[in-house]
Amino acid sequence: MTESFNGKDQQHPLYNRDRPSIDILLSQEPTDYNLAELARLRIRYQGFPGARDTQRDLDQVLQRWGLTESDLFEKTRQLHDVGGIYKSRGKKEEQDWN
Repeated sequence: MTESFNGKDQQHPLYNRDRPSIDILLSQEPTDYNLAELARLRIRYQGFPGARDTQRDLDQVLQRWGLTESDLFEKTRQLHDVGGIYKSRGKKEEQDWN
């Protein structure tokens, strides 16, 4: 049986760009950077009508790291308050939160 949401599942426009990051999160530990990435991706895919595998994998990462979504967002708020999470990527513009 295929997964569907009233037959209207959609492919997220950033799925192909995000998939490698999700696969990395599934295989790594919760560093500051990985926590920020997980939170960013959770926000991006939250309520999206599709990308069920992505949403399931992000849930799995949270579970593996022993976090609730509230815990994750609290930790990443603190990290962003201090700043510097994405500076090592060499980008001057703000991180894409689309």
